[in-house]
Amino acid sequence: MQYGFIIPGGDLQTIVELARDAEAAGWDGAFYWDGIYIKDAGLMYDPWVVLAAIASHTQGVRIGAILTPLSRRRPWKVARETVTLDHLSNGRLVLPVGLGALDDGGFAKVGEATDRKVRAELLDESLDILSGLWSGQPFSFDGKHYHMEEMTFLPPPVQKPRIPIWVVGVWPSMKSMRRVLRYDGLLPTKLNADGSFADITPADIQAMKAYITERRTQSTPFDIVMEGETPGDNHEQAVAIVRPYADAGATWWMESRWSAASSDVVRTRIRQGPPRVE
Repeated sequence: MQYGFIIPGGDLQTIVELARDAEAAGWDGAFYWDGIYIKDAGLMYDPWVVLAAIASHTQGVRIGAILTPLSRRRPWKVARETVTLDHLSNGRLVLPVGLGALDDGGFAKVGEATDRKVRAELLDESLDILSGLWSGQPFSFDGKHYHMEEMTFLPPPVQKPRIPIWVVGVWPSMKSMRRVLRYDGLLPTKLNADGSFADITPADIQAMKAYITERRTQSTPFDIVMEGETPGDNHEQAVAIVRPYADAGATWWMESRWSAASSDVVRTRIRQGPPRVE
């Protein structure tokens, strides 16, 4: 299992410092997030610029933004941004994607699509376009929402066959999970019968892994990414939280502190190191 830390906020210099602290403390990834306008979220920065700064100040950690709602971004521009970051980081970028949260004003406040079905269609077309443009070969696209005349984007990414794409999979929605099968990782989500979000259990991870193993045809590596919180001052307790998910098939533990009162709280947890399961 690998271990990443999602840096929730702070001023730009502090975010970069926290990413460097994460690398020094043995975390395998330093991640940010992608937002346009969320009320009361505090300071917010463009994720691509933040990741460029993190890439320039670290050497080995994976980087990415958890997560990018592709429906409110132009896929050809994302293709350029991600390839640039992949080269700048020497092949360390991951692209986590999903429909996104509608409490972000980057949807309704600026006229972007909010209908779930439409956003899912835009996500699928965007992923097809990204894959095509990343190939470095002539590529055109004619979809329901996007139309693109032939272009060849150079350079292609450092990573082969492409920059890894982690996709939100809503369990047990087979349509959502079938999208996941085409790419490189699962960000697991589960819904209750009333449509509200449910906690992900190790049994859920085990069931999702079995579904993926049975149906995925690609031979490339595949990640299952579990997000949560562990106590940094009690390694034994932290391992007890993580181990059941590792045993069930999760390949990344993503530590988060979305409600942290200050950057000092985040820094303390980062420096305590990851909850490694030996």
